[in-house]
Amino acid sequence: MDDPAPLLRALFDRAVEVADPMRSLARHLPARPQGRVLVIGAGKASARMAEAVESVWGRCEGLVLTRYGYGRPCRGITIVEAAHPVPDAAGLAATDRMLALLHGLTPDDFVLALISGGASALLCAPAAGLTLADKQAVNAALLASGAPISAMNTVRKHLSRVKGGQLAAAAFPARMLALMISDVPGDDPAFIGSGPTVGDATTPAEASALLARWQVPVPAAVAAVLSRPTGVVRPDDPRLSRVENIICAAPSQSLAAAADMARSAGCEVRFLGDALEGEAREVAAAQAAQALQVQASLRPGDRPVLLLSGGELTVTRRGTGIGGPNAEFCLALALALNGAGGIHALACDTDGVDGAAEVAGALIGPDTLSRARATGLDPAAALAANDAHSFFAAIDRQVVTGPTLTNVNDFRAILIQP
Repeated sequence: MDDPAPLLRALFDRAVEVADPMRSLARHLPARPQGRVLVIGAGKASARMAEAVESVWGRCEGLVLTRYGYGRPCRGITIVEAAHPVPDAAGLAATDRMLALLHGLTPDDFVLALISGGASALLCAPAAGLTLADKQAVNAALLASGAPISAMNTVRKHLSRVKGGQLAAAAFPARMLALMISDVPGDDPAFIGSGPTVGDATTPAEASALLARWQVPVPAAVAAVLSRPTGVVRPDDPRLSRVENIICAAPSQSLAAAADMARSAGCEVRFLGDALEGEAREVAAAQAAQALQVQASLRPGDRPVLLLSGGELTVTRRGTGIGGPNAEFCLALALALNGAGGIHALACDTDGVDGAAEVAGALIGPDTLSRARATGLDPAAALAANDAHSFFAAIDRQVVTGPTLTNVNDFRAILIQP
């Protein structure tokens, strides 16, 4: 094929389409229960999930919290927008409103919780002794540390009054069904949005150890909170006895749909995994080596090979540029491939936001480095400064989707031609 970029973009769009809550949620939704039904939720896909619920159940009572720009029209459910990935006052106030809605429920009441990636920052209820500023400082430091999402969410749980099963405990003795869209490697419900409806057996001491391991600077008040007993709810707590957690969309489903499309387009597909973690530039170097090895094994007339992977990569912030894990992966991949012919790639976040930028990710090809140098850019310097978004903007190779209304994590595709 002359230009693989349209195919790579179509594969990404297909992955996003399959994860749209309007397609994925209905089959997991039971008949509307009798009595009072309350819908709550948080995350970048939660407003779309609420819209999907009302398309089946009709007008509902409730409150859902999503990222700025990700709201959807609902008939009865109140949609509140707040900041992500660092929480703000809007998220703080909305979380308090949600807890107030859950107060005083009875065993005859039913709560539907809609949880997706992004809920960890959006649901903001600092533990006693912490301020919003403390939470903002910790979130920003965690995001810059390079720590994996599992470590970040463990810390966040012990600094919160809603994470780690505490939101579900607040609804007890009502019955609760939590429908989740996974954005975490391994699809563990305890880590989706820091598990507000899922019990957790970790301790404040473990959270403190993770902060030390990843050299995350924290305010003194955070250290004080982690020296006290936690509010996180253990998995065997009776308050979780009436909760059911179900994943209704996951990265593996989106990658499988993209793979089917790629095969229909004549490609051989090889999966590298749907739960990859690690430093973006290091994973890029490893996948570049794989791509070059695959290309060396191909002969004229062979089908193109597509390497597909998902998961959640991280960036240890060393510079002052504008970037995100997917764009940084692409920049590091381009540098490692060094203009090798016949290899093109795309890496994007399925929520449309790579890092904190309103950019999903980027595309690269054999001409990426030469295009950049022709405009006076230094690719290696851009990588050193964590400035991948600025780099790809300058050479017109960003992927900008706007709000996708879903979130099943990173999507990476490397197309290798003979």
